[in-house]
Amino acid sequence: MLLGLQVPDFTWPDSPAGLGPTFRRIARDADQAGLASLWVMDHFFQIPMLGPPEHEMLEGWSALAHAAAVTERITLGTMVTGVTYRHPGVLVKTATTLDVLSGGRAWFGIGAAWNEQEHRGLGVPYPPLAERFERLEETLRIAHQMWSGDESPFKGVHYQLERPLNSPPAVSRPHPRVLIGGSGERKTLRLVARYADACNIFEMGPDAVAAKLDVLQGHCAAEGRDYGQLERTTLGVLSLSRDGAGGSQTVDQAVERFAGYAAIGVDHAIVSMPGIADPHTFELVPELVQRLAELPTAGR
Repeated sequence: MLLGLQVPDFTWPDSPAGLGPTFRRIARDADQAGLASLWVMDHFFQIPMLGPPEHEMLEGWSALAHAAAVTERITLGTMVTGVTYRHPGVLVKTATTLDVLSGGRAWFGIGAAWNEQEHRGLGVPYPPLAERFERLEETLRIAHQMWSGDESPFKGVHYQLERPLNSPPAVSRPHPRVLIGGSGERKTLRLVARYADACNIFEMGPDAVAAKLDVLQGHCAAEGRDYGQLERTTLGVLSLSRDGAGGSQTVDQAVERFAGYAAIGVDHAIVSMPGIADPHTFELVPELVQRLAELPTAGR
């Protein structure tokens, strides 16, 4: 099993003046600790679950480009880009640029968007949910077309592109990996089966995640897609310590926790870590990465 890091909060003791150096250090530490991936949220205001909207929030794709310059092997993605925030042609260019400059390390994390407050605050149109899913599917079609090198006009209901040129092309082959966030059984997981390379489901216990993966497997069968080709990821919170005090987990406890997810077919556990601005947060991460790499993942 792989372990990834999400950084959802930039309100650190030295923010905003020291935010850049701290974020660079986190990216380098994650890379050197052997973590498989580094993710940032694609939000413009802090989300209610984590703090007030006034808390510091970096624009996601710019932050990933910054991280790419100071790392060597870790993959980089948004968890996840809201489809409403950027025109799809521009978004694909942005993701492709990150992929080229990072040497093929970009993820294309995307979802239907949900935070109405930041849409209204910054003047971004916020269509109804059904339309957001329509726009998400068109954006996924545009991304695959642009990454295939097909410059023919795209004529959708919501988007029309006269010449979807994408030069330079992505370094990743056949394209940057597409991850769709969310666990909606009727729409989201169907889009995963049709267009994505990975899904992302909140940690809600192995049994609940297994039920979602069973639905995804059914969608794959309906789409003629090999379920085994999809990377199954989860998103949770992890606090590591040597003694497991204060709600934290020891490495042994964390291994046991993630073994439950590996047993139902999860390949890649992505976590946020409270106190990530403290360099000591990474002390036990290399050991956990090594232990998780030894876990067998069930081929569901």
